[in-house]
Amino acid sequence: MAKPNIQISKPCIGEEEYREVRDVILSGWITQGKSVFEFEQKFAIRHKIKYALATTSCTTGLHLILTAMNIGLGDEVIVPAFTWVATANVVLNCGATPVFVDVERDTYNIDPQLIAAKVTNKTKAIIPVHLFGLCADIDSIRAVIPKHVKIIEDAACATGSIYKGQCAGTLGDAAAFSFHPRKVITTGEGGMVVTNDDELAKRMNQMRNHGASIPEEQRHHGGKPYILPDFNLVGFNYRMTDMQGAIGVVQLDKLDNFIEERAKWAKWYKEELSSIDWLQLPKEPKNYKHSWQSFVTYVQPELAPFPRNVIMEKLQEKGISTRPGTHAVHMLTIYKDKFNLKPNDFPEAKNCDENTMAIPLHNRMTKEDYEYIVHTLKNI
Repeated sequence: MAKPNIQISKPCIGEEEYREVRDVILSGWITQGKSVFEFEQKFAIRHKIKYALATTSCTTGLHLILTAMNIGLGDEVIVPAFTWVATANVVLNCGATPVFVDVERDTYNIDPQLIAAKVTNKTKAIIPVHLFGLCADIDSIRAVIPKHVKIIEDAACATGSIYKGQCAGTLGDAAAFSFHPRKVITTGEGGMVVTNDDELAKRMNQMRNHGASIPEEQRHHGGKPYILPDFNLVGFNYRMTDMQGAIGVVQLDKLDNFIEERAKWAKWYKEELSSIDWLQLPKEPKNYKHSWQSFVTYVQPELAPFPRNVIMEKLQEKGISTRPGTHAVHMLTIYKDKFNLKPNDFPEAKNCDENTMAIPLHNRMTKEDYEYIVHTLKNI
C-alpha cells in the first residue's frame, strides 16, 4: 500500500470561491472594493462587533492597532513568551518594548498570575494571544492590570472562538485576526482588525490607506476626478484586495461547519489518544469554545519512548506531517541578543518550544486519515 501524505493543514477552498474570484477579476476592480466591504460587514455581524476592517495580514493588523493607539518609543507592551514571533515583532516595529510573560502548560496561553509583576508605569498595552484557537483568560488578565492598559487580542488563530459567551475579538479594546492558509478560514494571506471604539476605528481606517482622508473607492467613483485626498495622518498600505475579500465572504459562510467538523474530530482524537500516557492532550475549559485551528499535544519527555523531534521524524517517515506548536520568542536570536534573555527565564515557554507537537486536524481530512494517525501514534 502506498504511504499516505497527510498534511499538517490544507485550505478547504472550492468551486464557490473560484466563481466569486472570477467575477471580481472580470469586473476590473480588484483592489479594496465592494467584496472587501461585504466581507467586513459579514465579519462584524458574525463576531457581534461594531467595526471590522480588512488588512493584508494579522501582523499588519496588530501593527495598525498599536500605531493608531499612539503606542511607540518609551512604551512597553506585555506579550506571551510562547507565540508566533509576529506578536512581539509588531511591538518593536512601532518603537515600543515587548515585555515577556511566561505561559500556562495546560492552555499554552499567557499565565495571568505572572502579569502583575511585569506591569510598570511604561506599560501601555497587553497582547494576549488566543493560541491555537483557545481564548486566553481575559477576565483574569483584566483583574491584574491597571484600567488604562489596553487589551489587544492576537486572535490570529481564533476566528469563531468563544470565551464565556463572547466572541474572540470582542473581549478587549481591539483585536486582529489572520486568514493565512493554516487558519480555519483563509483568504491566502489577509487579516481583519475589529473594535467597538469609534475613534480608533476611524484612525485605523485612514491609516491602512496611507492616512488618506477619503477611501480609494469613494474617490474613484465620485463625480470630481480631480480631487486627491488630504493626509492628516501618516499611514501604510495595509489594504486587502477584492479577490481576497470575495474568497473571505464564501469562507465565512462555511466557518461554523468547519469548526463543528474540527470539534468532532478533536473530541475523537482525545478519546482515542487518551491511553497514550506520554502524550498530553489539549484542554477546552468550561465556558470556552475552541475553534481548533490546530490540535497541539505535549510530548512528556520523562515518559515518552523518544524525544519529541525523533517522534516527529518517525511520523514523517509514515507520511504524517507534524509541527512544533510554535516557538519561545525569548529564545530567538533577535530577542535573546537584544534583551539579554536566557532560555530558562521563561521555563514553560521553553518546555512548550521543545515538547509541543501539532498533529493534523483540518477540513480536508478523511476518517481513514484520522484512524491512521491514531494507529501510528499508538505504535510508536
